Amino acid sequence: MLVALIAHDKPGALPIRQENRPAHVAYLKDSGAVQQAGPLLDAAGEMVGSLIILDVADISEARAWAAADPYGKAGLFASVDLIPWNRVIG
Repeated sequence: MLVALIAHDKPGALPIRQENRPAHVAYLKDSGAVQQAGPLLDAAGEMVGSLIILDVADISEARAWAAADPYGKAGLFASVDLIPWNRVIG
């Protein structure tokens, strides 16, 4: 099952993002669940959130993945949405 994780950073949280980025990227690479991932950007090109496509067994596995993400543990996000997703192209 593919799940889109769409997360928006708390205002002013760029330092939290930068501090935890190495651990987050390692988690993305090592978890085995990530199909695609990258930051959401504002008009100035600054990172303000995340878009991650997970390939998991079910939505509960997606929730567990999100709970273990170093960004989530650090309190970076104002919101996190987990939305089942159907790939049509790509």
